[in-house]
Amino acid sequence: MVLSVLLQAAAAGVGVSKLGAAIGAGIIVVGAALGIGKIGAAAMEAIGRQPEASGDINKSMIIAAALIEGVALLAVVVCLLIFFIN
Repeated sequence: MVLSVLLQAAAAGVGVSKLGAAIGAGIIVVGAALGIGKIGAAAMEAIGRQPEASGDINKSMIIAAALIEGVALLAVVVCLLIFFIN
């Protein structure tokens, strides 16, 4: 299936680098969403086990989510640069 998509892109004149950049951006967004979702689920479970530590858990969760979001944004920008420059 992937081979047929690549062949169609090559026949249409779209560079493989553009197709790779588009697929990479999609994978990055899905990965970031899964990571932030996992952080949120783990934080809710931890707060359920120790409600008195909810403040510290929330701070740690927000910091980790911000780091993931920052890396994902940087990766999407790189993919967009590849998409528009090549």
